Amino acid sequence: MNKNILLCGVGGQGIVLTSKLIAAASMAKNIPVMSAETIGMAQKGGSVFSFLRTGDNLYCPMFPEGTADLIIGFEPGEVVRMLSYLKPEGTVIVNTHPIMPVTAALSEGSYSGEEMLEYLKANVKKLYTLDGDEACRRIGSPKVLNMVMLGGAVASGCLPFTLDEIIAAVEKTVNPKFFDLNRKALSEGESLLGK
Repeated sequence: MNKNILLCGVGGQGIVLTSKLIAAASMAKNIPVMSAETIGMAQKGGSVFSFLRTGDNLYCPMFPEGTADLIIGFEPGEVVRMLSYLKPEGTVIVNTHPIMPVTAALSEGSYSGEEMLEYLKANVKKLYTLDGDEACRRIGSPKVLNMVMLGGAVASGCLPFTLDEIIAAVEKTVNPKFFDLNRKALSEGESLLGK
């Protein structure tokens, strides 16, 4: 079965690595996969998003608005910005911790993210929220938000993988000295969204 997946957030949150792990897990199960990232402003805290498509008869990694089965959002405002890609029955998994956009910081504006979360609650039928930053504090590293979010996505049942299959992809992709930390973060994310 084909799936359209969109990952979005800001630079430094590990979106590109998360996309690569989903692709690696797909290939390990012989599921055809295509991906494309937009990372132009990533180093300045700007928007980053990744399109992933899995399944048969794929001709392009991009997909049109209204066709995403799943959005994994690392930052609430970025999810709102990309929400037009979600299909009506699609699922959103979002980190509740906001990161002030560069434009708001420069203009000394305010941004708490609460209004974005309220908008998502009002407009998304299948919405899962995770406090990824609190999970990172419990784990002891702010750099594993992507693994927490990926673990939550696995627990949602929206990805065709088990946690063990994602862990196998991490083992083949990530520096071995970070393997245990990443495995712990994946398990934490799974438990936050576990059914």
